[in-house]
Amino acid sequence: MRVLFSERFARSFQEAPDRIQREFGKQLGHLLRNLRHPSLHAKKYDETRGIWQARVNGGWRFYFTIEGDLYTLLDMIPHPK
Repeated sequence: MRVLFSERFARSFQEAPDRIQREFGKQLGHLLRNLRHPSLHAKKYDETRGIWQARVNGGWRFYFTIEGDLYTLLDMIPHPK
């Protein structure tokens, strides 16, 4: 699988705390190896637009699309509780 970072994702990542950036790196590795890795809790977020959601940790989520062998990362935000 390949990864493309959208400009919006790149901004969100840069603005995230260092700890979240490190945790995202670990989760990205899981995503590239196995979409169904238990710590990701990956699920379809918006069926119409083909957007998926996965966990960075308990308080942060990232959003992406899948087209063939390409993950396009769209955004990373604190999860509203």
